[in-house]
Amino acid sequence: MLHPTDLLVIVVYVLATLGVGFWAARWAAGSLRGYFLAGNRLPWYLLGLSNAAGMFDVSGTMWLMYLLFVYGMKSVWIPWLWPVFNQVFLMMYLSAWLRRSGVMTGAEWIRFRFGDTRGARLAHLSVVGFALLSVVGFLAYSFVGIGKFAAALLPWQLSADPHHNIVIYGVAVTALTTLYVVRGGMVSAVATEIFQFGVMVVACVCVAILAARAVSPDALDRIVPSGWREPSFGWRLDLDWTTVEAANHRIVEDGWSMFGIFFMLMLFKGVLQSLAGPAPNYDMQRILATRSPREAGMMSGLVSTVLFVPRYLLVTGLTVLVLAYYSADLNTMGATVDLELILPLAIREFVPPGLFGLLVAALLAAYMGNFSAKVNAGSAYLVNDIYKRYLRPASSERTYVRASYIASLGVVVLGTMAGLFIGTLHEVVLWLVAALYGGYTAANLLKWYWWRFNAYGYLWGMVTGTAAAVLVPALLPVPSAIYAFPAILAISFVGCIAGSLLTPPDDEQVLQNFYLKVRPWGFWAPVRARLDRIHPGLSPNRDFPRDMLNVAIGIAWQTALVAIGIYTVLQDARGVAASLAIVLGASAVLKFTWYDRLQQQSTYEAVPLPSDTFHHATPSYAHRPDPAVARRQLDRALSAGGGRGLG
Repeated sequence: MLHPTDLLVIVVYVLATLGVGFWAARWAAGSLRGYFLAGNRLPWYLLGLSNAAGMFDVSGTMWLMYLLFVYGMKSVWIPWLWPVFNQVFLMMYLSAWLRRSGVMTGAEWIRFRFGDTRGARLAHLSVVGFALLSVVGFLAYSFVGIGKFAAALLPWQLSADPHHNIVIYGVAVTALTTLYVVRGGMVSAVATEIFQFGVMVVACVCVAILAARAVSPDALDRIVPSGWREPSFGWRLDLDWTTVEAANHRIVEDGWSMFGIFFMLMLFKGVLQSLAGPAPNYDMQRILATRSPREAGMMSGLVSTVLFVPRYLLVTGLTVLVLAYYSADLNTMGATVDLELILPLAIREFVPPGLFGLLVAALLAAYMGNFSAKVNAGSAYLVNDIYKRYLRPASSERTYVRASYIASLGVVVLGTMAGLFIGTLHEVVLWLVAALYGGYTAANLLKWYWWRFNAYGYLWGMVTGTAAAVLVPALLPVPSAIYAFPAILAISFVGCIAGSLLTPPDDEQVLQNFYLKVRPWGFWAPVRARLDRIHPGLSPNRDFPRDMLNVAIGIAWQTALVAIGIYTVLQDARGVAASLAIVLGASAVLKFTWYDRLQQQSTYEAVPLPSDTFHHATPSYAHRPDPAVARRQLDRALSAGGGRGLG
């Protein structure tokens, strides 16, 4: 049974979370934008903490513990599968680009980019479908994680069948979280996530201290294989586990023995997916909810700053305890033992009363924060992009908010049902990040950087990419889903290019509106040349070299933050010092190459652009302003923004 202190901590946490969620809900019920974007009133640092809490989920923590246990310091690279460094691309430029659109969802952004033609409407529906598939997939992943965690950790066995226990606990915790998420939308989600993040940070620090006191570096070295402490690698992984045979079995099963090839594929995929921008999920919702493009970039930067060190203190602390005190027991269980369960195992076996309750509460907080963010994003697509647009376009805001309650419940039910059919977390993670997002990459990469990419190109790129994501991994005999990524990408690119070149370009006015508001770099010369007739001397965006330099520095900065958390618990002073030097050096450079430029770019949103005079869904030049007046307005904005910041 649970110690009374632990039970009290968990009950107090659950009641406090529900109280905060319902208290915050009163600010969300007035309008659809208030429900899904908190009315664009929340400051960037609250949204950043909320976003970080949403990424600190139980399923992801279980997966990261598995990776660190098996792959050691080489596991700092493996989250590039998501890719985790997409936050760096967002921080440096993409969050600002996205926020300038002023839309509510990723699907609404498609109309902003492609207009309101038949092809654009079909493209819009394709991204709604992808977003819902993605959200349901991640909810299923979260459901499996919390079910396995609770069934392995809590003392009450509600069924003789272990799988039934997972389902029962998953449904129970999901239902509890649904209570406040459905009622309060983003305001409740953000308020509870900030409270939950504070609980998680305290628990992470306590676990790290416990592990560092209990396990010496020498004791750990006697258990882990040679090379486990080193982040460097060659073509082959060359980790030979003699103490835990299941780890060798999982390395073969994962298909990552040729680690050099795996790393190159992971980097290639990660860069392309990051260039494509955020997937239509909770991360995009937080960006669109910020108050300005400048705050959008700062919010994305804060996520990496506050998330990785505390999360890896927890991951490393619990992993070290299992390695030191439970490796022999795991080895006796055979090669097929489920290493994803080492998280609840470590908590149950090694965490003392009081801290046990706090840690369970923290991981419940991680699940609830992640879950609430996904539900908010999924229901936004159903209500704003289906119900409001096609079924009830003229209803009141309160009607839409009530519909949002039903949509949120529907998303929860679909995610829960999907979770019933998933075997392992590792299996669903690899399909989501390597296959499904592989099908998303080509179309969403081209939409930012190539003017000739049109609505039909987007539609066929999404259709062929999503179909390939489902079929290619099943048809190709590959050891891991990531090896199917090049084939999925190639099929999707063919759909994109063929769909674009076999159909006419999008409406010129829509393209000009998009370019004036977003100001992307890339292949936009024909659009810019036509705009130059209205605004002579309109300068292009020449920030590509600096943005890519900042991205490279930012990836090193982010990876070093991950390493700091691990090295701290491993008591590796040299590793901590080297990682901290990278973080400080990168931060000093980014102060001048990113932050100072971000200050100048704050003028973007205030620019009185002529594109504001026609609606992006039904473009028309019927009310185009006088070119001379528009030119004088633009000159003043350019001067205020540092001359070329608007290019």
